[in-house]
Amino acid sequence: MWTGEQAPTEAVLRSQMNAEGLQPRIWSNSPGDVYAPHMHGYHKVIYVLYGSITFELPDSGESATLNAGDRLDLPPGVMHSAVVGSKGVVCLEAHRR
Repeated sequence: MWTGEQAPTEAVLRSQMNAEGLQPRIWSNSPGDVYAPHMHGYHKVIYVLYGSITFELPDSGESATLNAGDRLDLPPGVMHSAVVGSKGVVCLEAHRR
């Protein structure tokens, strides 16, 4: 979880992700949008730029709400679902194979 006073800018997060060899893309969703349970065959890295999104991990019973500046690293094959918060969400996402 982000611990700074202000969330980092898109440029700062892109630079950080690029330094890790990642090529981020930006995406957004409207308030209340839902992603049904699914999994990916790649490692997903997400930073929230604006708003919030809550990820549920049904196999472990865990959940994580990400706000501006927060990061989620999701290994391949992890079942997850998500619900977008009341202000919508804008994220940077990249994939590691």
